[in-house]
Amino acid sequence: DWVTWVGRRGARAGQTQAGCILVLSRNFVQYACFGLFGIIALQTIAYSILWDLKFLMRNLALGGGLLLLLAESRSEGKSMFAGVPTMRESSPKQYMQLGGRVLLVLMFMTLLHFDASFFSILQNIVGTALMILVAIGFKTKLAALTLVVWLFAINVYFNAFWTIPVYKPMHDFLKYDFFQTMSVIGGLLLVVALGPGGVSMDEKKKEW
Repeated sequence: DWVTWVGRRGARAGQTQAGCILVLSRNFVQYACFGLFGIIALQTIAYSILWDLKFLMRNLALGGGLLLLLAESRSEGKSMFAGVPTMRESSPKQYMQLGGRVLLVLMFMTLLHFDASFFSILQNIVGTALMILVAIGFKTKLAALTLVVWLFAINVYFNAFWTIPVYKPMHDFLKYDFFQTMSVIGGLLLVVALGPGGVSMDEKKKEW
């Protein structure tokens, strides 16, 4: 019933907050990420997101951000052994970064508009080009930073939940969408900070 649904939703919100606190405090980051992965999977099933392509891609984009966070936490773990040289990153980390990049760009696929207006066509062309650059890891930091600016502007304009009265359902919907999008922006900032990783065009260029 409704009371049970609210209770379960509150419990999941508490678990999400606990995971976020652990990540922000840099404690048990890997365990926190796995817990957040589980919450995303549970939400995908519980809310029938599997059958809604837009919400599914957004959830997968969140998973991409978590993959990048896991890759970053692996770097920190290895850096504890100061003075020990490493020739190259471990393969698991490289593929985690690749998977994270590919999943992150799914967020932008939900922003494509298939109409004949000049603005929509321009946005689709530029957005698609930037998504491809991030996915293949070419000019990755610049492309990811451009997507951060673009996505932030779109998020503030279209998901301005603070302009909607709290008692209206649209307030909660826009608020959820706003913070979900901000999470993906955080994932893109990780790409800017960490780079694309070993499985990327930028890394291959160094070998040429």
